[in-house]
Amino acid sequence: MRHSKAEKAKTHKRIVAVASKRFREEGLAGIGIADLMREAGLTVGGFYKHFKSRDELVAEAVGSALGVWKHQVEAAASGGPTVTYQSLIDDYLSEAQRNHPGTGCPVSALAGDIARSDKRTRAVVTRQIRDNIALVATLIRDTNQNDQGEKDKSAARAQAVLTYCALVGAIGVARAVSDEQLSREILKTVAQLLKSHAS
Repeated sequence: MRHSKAEKAKTHKRIVAVASKRFREEGLAGIGIADLMREAGLTVGGFYKHFKSRDELVAEAVGSALGVWKHQVEAAASGGPTVTYQSLIDDYLSEAQRNHPGTGCPVSALAGDIARSDKRTRAVVTRQIRDNIALVATLIRDTNQNDQGEKDKSAARAQAVLTYCALVGAIGVARAVSDEQLSREILKTVAQLLKSHAS
């Protein structure tokens, strides 16, 4: 029985969604293709009808999980909740983000794995990190209402790089520790320091 292009596209999207969530939960090497396909309700043989290689699936799965901030900004432009520097920090450094890596930021969940992945995956992640840093820099300038020249842009960009790295690192460390009180302290302290430093 032949499947329509629409059915194939729907199946492809399902595989990517399952892989995206499971890679963030288990790591890129933590789950095999057979398990991913089974979870998607498919056989291993069907994998190569959708992807040339595991690396191709990894790049697409990681890429599909990126761009959350961009989507939030687009939603805000269409009447959704406003995205501010403070709201971005609060959302990212939340217990929900910490507790659910499968639906959270792939960079905080997979940074070490991504660093060892193929060029395609790293290129996808690099583009998104650049975009995220640019967005954070814009939000910092908006917070300070201060866009008066190259010096201010340079300072906002430096703060954005620091912010992005602190967000990703804080979530990683908060997940790594077994002490719940320390984990919460990490999230709260980094959030407070980032917000106070940008104001």
